[in-house]
Amino acid sequence: MSTLIAACGIDCSKCEAYIATQANDAAALEQIAAKWRVEYNAPGITAANILCDGCMTGGRTIGHCAECKIRLCAVERGLENCAACPDYACAELNAFFKMVPQAQANLDSLRK
Repeated sequence: MSTLIAACGIDCSKCEAYIATQANDAAALEQIAAKWRVEYNAPGITAANILCDGCMTGGRTIGHCAECKIRLCAVERGLENCAACPDYACAELNAFFKMVPQAQANLDSLRK
């Protein structure tokens, strides 16, 4: 599977929800939703709202993508992801990198 980098730098191709969506694996999506409900203390997560084709593809996205400030900014600027942003790395992105350092490594690699 090829790499698919989200606006924030997460590699969608490694995300279990993305993988299950692309495989049309309803049982896996149910299991992931159940796990994430506990992991993220988010009782509203369902298999239906974790269907994902990658946040920047224009297809289905996980429910959080609709409110993700990083994604919304990239979409507004017409960017494939934040690696292409002239304001890289902004405060919003730097705060995110503290939680997901691999996302920064992915975007830094694309900027080279």
